Amino acid sequence: MTGRTADFLIIGAGIVGLTIAVELKRRNPGSKVVVLEKERRPGLHSSGRNSGVLHSGIYYPPSSLKARVCGQGAREMARYCEERGLPLLRIGKVLVPLRPEDGPQLDLLEARAGQNGVEAERLDRARLRDAEPEARSATGEALLVRQTSVVSSSDVLESVAGDARGAGIEILCEGALGLVDAERRRLDWGGESISYGHAVNAAGLHADSVAHRFGAGRAYTLLPFKGIYWKLDPVAGLDIRHLIYPVPDLRVPFLGVHTTTAIDGTIYVGPTAVPAFGRENYRGMEGVTPGELLRIGGLLVRQLASGRDGFRRLAWQEGRRYFRRWFVHGAQALLPRLRPEHLLPCTKVGIRSQMLDRRSGALVTDFLIESAPGSTHVLNAISPAFTSAFPFARHVCDEHIPS
Repeated sequence: MTGRTADFLIIGAGIVGLTIAVELKRRNPGSKVVVLEKERRPGLHSSGRNSGVLHSGIYYPPSSLKARVCGQGAREMARYCEERGLPLLRIGKVLVPLRPEDGPQLDLLEARAGQNGVEAERLDRARLRDAEPEARSATGEALLVRQTSVVSSSDVLESVAGDARGAGIEILCEGALGLVDAERRRLDWGGESISYGHAVNAAGLHADSVAHRFGAGRAYTLLPFKGIYWKLDPVAGLDIRHLIYPVPDLRVPFLGVHTTTAIDGTIYVGPTAVPAFGRENYRGMEGVTPGELLRIGGLLVRQLASGRDGFRRLAWQEGRRYFRRWFVHGAQALLPRLRPEHLLPCTKVGIRSQMLDRRSGALVTDFLIESAPGSTHVLNAISPAFTSAFPFARHVCDEHIPS
């Protein structure tokens, strides 16, 4: 078996792993930084399937890490795209209450906007009709967040991977993680032994299982949720001018069915938040193993039994949306003129790398980073991780990786 060494070893070549690698190389120009990726190229899972929306940071409690890095991340990502000539659509977002009782949530979001440095404009019924004629508000009011933009996640990933390689970072693809000897700081990768100074686990959908092999993250396990989208038929005649989102239930880490306008002008409606029965269970039973099916099924049963954080209501609401009829019904609360024939099947689907705290039974809502001797583990890189990638990478290097 041949041997290789690295000062910094990054596991996972999604946006989080790549930006951390680039930041480490920037801070330590003489160091050897190696990124490990099991797929044939970077970003084929959560990062590459990202909607491309640069979130403003309006949703998150001011004390959260998400609030600290999201708005700044959106500005930096937009500037990065402009500097590199990458596609950038400054489209803005409209947030509307779907039920009269959502009015206080709209007030809360407006307050958080001020606390998090987000410019949000309150719209009355007339101004909402002028700004977004297709949207329905149960209270007649809405929030307009003009600074929300959309990028091409695949173009960004390709560019950041190019930055990494240009800086002398080695990206090793199509390998499998073997034996991990955390005490000796050595692991096997695709039949090769690699010795490292510090390892960073940014493995996304596999972050918990990778952490466990380092003896870290034992309190957390992945509970994946699948996001399925439909494509709006261009002949539907709906005049959609912004991204249209419902006011979310802030008790759970999902934003509800909304519209996303892609760089090419395609409008998607979704996603669902239905359970995935495998870490890469994108279609049917693809990516499902007996062990993972039993593990995830057991977690779901326990969550339903406890009913924590409105999980039963969430399961009832979102589970039905796996079926077209109920999905359309949910989307019509946002877009009253939408008809079933306006939605076309599409291949857009993603899986949220959602962590569950085994001790409390709660879904982890903020970014989560755990350190261990010789390693750092990014365990909950869920939305808005793509938006926040650049300042989040600096945070990880500042707070969790020895200089």
